[in-house]
Amino acid sequence: MDERIVVVDDDAIILRNANAVLTGAGYKVTCLKSGRLLLDYAKNNSIDMLLLDIRMPEPDGFETLKLLRKMEKETGHREIPVIFFTANDDCASETEGLSLGAMDFVRKPFVAEVLTLRVRHLLDLIRLQRDLHAEVERKTKEVEGLSLHVVHTLADAIDAKDAYTKGHSGRVADYSKEIARRAGYSEEHQEEIYMMGLLHDVGKIGVPDAVINKPGKLTDEEYAKIKTHPERGAKILQNIEEMPKLATGARWHHERYDGRGYPDGLKGEEIPEEARIIAVADAYDAMTSNRSYRGLIPQDVVKSEIEKGSGTQFDPKFAAIMLEIIKEDVDYKLHEH
Repeated sequence: MDERIVVVDDDAIILRNANAVLTGAGYKVTCLKSGRLLLDYAKNNSIDMLLLDIRMPEPDGFETLKLLRKMEKETGHREIPVIFFTANDDCASETEGLSLGAMDFVRKPFVAEVLTLRVRHLLDLIRLQRDLHAEVERKTKEVEGLSLHVVHTLADAIDAKDAYTKGHSGRVADYSKEIARRAGYSEEHQEEIYMMGLLHDVGKIGVPDAVINKPGKLTDEEYAKIKTHPERGAKILQNIEEMPKLATGARWHHERYDGRGYPDGLKGEEIPEEARIIAVADAYDAMTSNRSYRGLIPQDVVKSEIEKGSGTQFDPKFAAIMLEIIKEDVDYKLHEH
């Protein structure tokens, strides 16, 4: 592997262990004992991933990251992806870290397999994001600028994390496009919504596989991790300047029409209409796909759930269109195969 990882921690044992684990996984590793040393190192060296301790003598991890981001902005360098090391288990630290642009947290003392998986998943995610961005820049028109091949590859990578939702992103994209068509959207807008549907779950790349594939009921902590994926997804997609609305579906597809959704608690018309469309399509596919704990739900029950959710979970207009589609699907062919 060519990826260069820098580990910053004032604990020599953590540095030694992280170096052994990541070097053993094939990465090029540099270990530094302070934020000051990191800032000096970053001036003249390329870094693909930074593992940064929060609790260090001045500057601490948060202050170090602020200084690093300032330096990157001044020099025009790309932001280095950051995972924070933390011994804390409090929400305040995670909130501050995420607000500064950290991508993930790893508890100390770390488990070798967990550290390796987190680093690998985030590097894969960053590589896909950069490939997608590069592909967009290569084109001249907005819709043409986004290679369907690259987007489908990214969507497949998302779906591959969940053993029970193969093809989910593609089906949500298809259903969303059909709802948009019936709602009278232009062909260009339909294609845009199709792209949003394909990438609506991109943030799940940053959620541990063990949580996504857990067969039983999730704990509150595990559910909280699942609920981070809309914001993660929006962050991944928001930098694609050629299609500024691409992040819309990722961020707001779990909002509810009655305002009880997440992550922002938007209500009614406050929710972008594309996200309202994807919300209906996403819920429909969830009910018509097999899960570890159940098979696909009978069509009459799915219909009843969409009707029940109209005006509360879903925009009534788009729920009505979904119900039209269900009514026309006499042989119940629209489901996971």
